[in-house]
Amino acid sequence: MPSFNNNLCPVTTMTNTTITSTTTTTPRTTTTLRTTTTTQQWVPLRAPAVDIHPNAKWIQNGLTVAGGNESGNGLNQLNSPWGLYVDYDQTIYVAEESNHRIVEWKYGATSGQVIAGGNEPENGAHQFNHPFDVIVDRERDSLIISDRGNKRVVRWPRRNGASGETIISNFSDCWGLTMDENGSLYVADYGRNDVRRYRTGDTEGTVVAGGNGRGNSLAQLWSPHFVFVDRDHSVYVSDTDNHRVMKWEAGAKQGIVVAGGREYGNSLTQFAYPNGVVVDQLGTIYVVDWGNHRVMRWPKGATQGSVIVGGNGRGRQSNQLDHPRGLSFDRHGNLYVADNHNHRVQKFNIEQTTN
Repeated sequence: MPSFNNNLCPVTTMTNTTITSTTTTTPRTTTTLRTTTTTQQWVPLRAPAVDIHPNAKWIQNGLTVAGGNESGNGLNQLNSPWGLYVDYDQTIYVAEESNHRIVEWKYGATSGQVIAGGNEPENGAHQFNHPFDVIVDRERDSLIISDRGNKRVVRWPRRNGASGETIISNFSDCWGLTMDENGSLYVADYGRNDVRRYRTGDTEGTVVAGGNGRGNSLAQLWSPHFVFVDRDHSVYVSDTDNHRVMKWEAGAKQGIVVAGGREYGNSLTQFAYPNGVVVDQLGTIYVVDWGNHRVMRWPKGATQGSVIVGGNGRGRQSNQLDHPRGLSFDRHGNLYVADNHNHRVQKFNIEQTTN
């Protein structure tokens, strides 16, 4: 079985291999052999490793896979989960904003394990102050955490880590983050209204979205929350207070509205403060619609979306959400949502994936 590193997924390809042999006693012969080879392809963080059919559906009753036992700091509880990341083995990592910790929930577990933070909300190397987002860097077997209250991004060992290392600290107000296949980090700065790319060792960063003050023009952002980067290094941003999702292609001076942008509202063309955003292999955009308590799907080029989970009013039933925040897929296309005000993570199993 192939190994999986750096968010690479196996892609099986068929190739024709031509073998030519020549001898002194027989005519020259050519034999064509069909061989199967396995290559590895980078899958953007939080995206599914499979192609999801445009009409795929998810079971509407979610399963609580982390928390769900009221607000608290017990190992079977969460308190205001924000960002989340689902690893290849379906381990869930949750940034718990109000418990100032990162919790790991193994597949099928009924309680989590604190693997980073969980101490008083201060600025020590072993502490966080309202962490908002978390990803896994498998290459270095570490977590990368947006520590909003301390205005820094921290790298923390995934195995038995007692403290973290500040790797970037020049933020106004850091929120969502992600990483590309080269190890470059992308961080949404809520205060500066921009997204910056930080290559390894870079402390200043390069603006790749926004950076032109707060506003609603195509060159501006207003309170960006979460960020996603695809294989082409296009940056997708939940431009929260503009109620839209923006796409900034590599090197672009302005973005493109790819979802929402019709002011605040609850129609299929609108959002009420979009949060988590993920884009699949076909360019379909999945967006957490915070104020409407739902997750929406926008096919590439569409002028309106559709509700895929939630949208049944604010509540705590299995088919409801209450001000959801972060969003992630697992490799099978199942959907995970940080259900913030219900203090839980909900998993919505996919019903069909037709290639």
